[in-house]
Amino acid sequence: MMIQHQPLKHLLVPATSTPRIFQSHTTSPLGDVLLAATEQGLAGVWFVHGQLHLPDSSQWMTDEAHPILLAAAQQLHDYFKGQRQSFDLPLQPAWGTPFQRAVWQALQRIPYAHTSTYGDIAREIGNPKAVRAVGAAIGQNPHSIVVPCHRVVGANGSLTGFAGGLDRKKYLLLHEATHA
Repeated sequence: MMIQHQPLKHLLVPATSTPRIFQSHTTSPLGDVLLAATEQGLAGVWFVHGQLHLPDSSQWMTDEAHPILLAAAQQLHDYFKGQRQSFDLPLQPAWGTPFQRAVWQALQRIPYAHTSTYGDIAREIGNPKAVRAVGAAIGQNPHSIVVPCHRVVGANGSLTGFAGGLDRKKYLLLHEATHA
């Protein structure tokens, strides 16, 4: 008796669809900024030049009239004018592990013009020994400025790590101290 096998195509589980990502650019006192959004929310904010972990946006659709991208650009402009201390945008990162997302959520609780340490964030997410992993997750934050990773400093208060560059981190902290 011969065993009949089902063709593999019937056994494959369909891949989850990747959300469509739209992009636009805006300017800031710190250089040009790339904005990305899905239909549901802001997917990311990155400096165009001198940014670590800049995603490949070549497959993203440009949409200068996307409502979330327009709102993000306006809120960033208001922030840099000293007229905004928090962002009111739906966030929808298109990537990130559950650990990274927990770290990014903790960053959102750091008040304007205040700082926290990597150890503080590790303790807040219930994993006090994961200081280095917290640092790595912060480095992958896709929402620069909006999710304020620039407010995290070393245990001794030193300026360490910022995917947009330490000069930008210093500027953002001084900007917030000036407009608090």
